[in-house]
Amino acid sequence: MASTSDIRNGLTINHNHDIFSIVEFQHVKPGKGAAFVRTKLKSLTTGRVLDHTFPAGHKIDVVRIERRKFQYLYNDDFGFHFMNSETYDQTSLEEKLIDNPQFLMEGMMVDVLFHAQKEIPLTMEMPPSVEVEVTYTEPGLKGDTATNTLKPAKVETGAEVRVPLFVNTGDKIRVDTRTGAYMERVKS
Repeated sequence: MASTSDIRNGLTINHNHDIFSIVEFQHVKPGKGAAFVRTKLKSLTTGRVLDHTFPAGHKIDVVRIERRKFQYLYNDDFGFHFMNSETYDQTSLEEKLIDNPQFLMEGMMVDVLFHAQKEIPLTMEMPPSVEVEVTYTEPGLKGDTATNTLKPAKVETGAEVRVPLFVNTGDKIRVDTRTGAYMERVKS
């Protein structure tokens, strides 16, 4: 059993009969009254995010999570299917447990988080960014590099990304998988 002094980003806890990961926290000591810890918790089973305040010194139940490398295979009506690259075991996850599944590409290596005692998959984490090819966008014009204007572009995974005017069809771009935002054009 741990206490609120052990809280850190990424810690996984059992709270209200669910498993939550701490997204962010803030230790608050008001001038008057007792200290407390304000947290933002993300459920690993449903994906929802909630705010919760713990009194200072409150006992929390830490859950041990294992991170394993998996390769993305495909998706169908039963979910998204992944294969363990060491044991070749396959597992599937529901779409609600995956952040931005529109950026998953066949063969991509991802981290799947498992509950260590129960051996059940909880969620999947993608790499922070992916390199994708633009399959369609309106053509750019010479000299369209000075403004911050963005245009829609369709990428090879089927997702739509807002890109600068100078990006053309066939260009490779790097996209942030957490926000879905354009980061940069990849040099060949």
